[in-house]
Amino acid sequence: MGKKSKTIYITDLDGTLLNSDGRTSQFTNNVINGLIDRGGLFSFATARSEETATPVVNGFNISAPPIFYNGAVIGYSHSALPPTRIYFDDNIVDLITELIDNDIFPTVYSYIENEEKFSFIQDKCTHDMTEFLDTRKHCKRARPIKTFEELIKGNVFYLLCIDSENKLSPFYEKYRNKYYCVFQKDSYTDGLWLEIMPKTSTKANAAVTLKERLSCDELVVFGDNKNDIELFKVADRCYAVANAVSELKAIATDVIESNNDDGVARFILKDLKNTEKRFK
Repeated sequence: MGKKSKTIYITDLDGTLLNSDGRTSQFTNNVINGLIDRGGLFSFATARSEETATPVVNGFNISAPPIFYNGAVIGYSHSALPPTRIYFDDNIVDLITELIDNDIFPTVYSYIENEEKFSFIQDKCTHDMTEFLDTRKHCKRARPIKTFEELIKGNVFYLLCIDSENKLSPFYEKYRNKYYCVFQKDSYTDGLWLEIMPKTSTKANAAVTLKERLSCDELVVFGDNKNDIELFKVADRCYAVANAVSELKAIATDVIESNNDDGVARFILKDLKNTEKRFK
């Protein structure tokens, strides 16, 4: 009889675990909670913050620290073990200056006096950026400001630029090797996002950290978009949902059912049954 390996399942949220309404079905919730009840390890890796992720995952439990901001933060702020955070160095001031000099005004995420904030120069926001910020107008993290000095205050860990392709694309090409950059359309709108994070601040690095920290033998991941490519490359097995971009499907172990058909949960259920048979 072989020894059963210790597996951790980590899934992307938007477009992968969440359906097109940004929710999980009761079936998905039941499968995940069943996995946790049996001692399984399950978590998620998302571009969302803790505040925006929490409401959409309240139907199920997780048994490993979650990954926020595409890997910039690992763990809940209220957990007994303080979250791991990765910050930019002082050179980020030069990058923000260059963006502004080229008429790109980023939303800057930072920790200011031990509180997470996102700062933005309100009268410089694009239409798409304004729409995004309007969904967070009552958020306690929101920090509308007026000056550059206020924009760069605190420990910066994440930049979000929502603008046109002709303005954002040159910066993606220029900085993609110096920083961790994600350049893609938002899952729910046609807004084009350029996300810039510290070089080591990736879903891939965060997932490997959890695998090692929890002494797992196997990392199994799920995703749908380009920001999951590096995550797929470090996984032992990786599965793209049917609605995933072609670039991700091309490197996946297999393609599973879509996010609207409970693809992740159905795969986990099947995987658990196969594992039980394998180690009987």
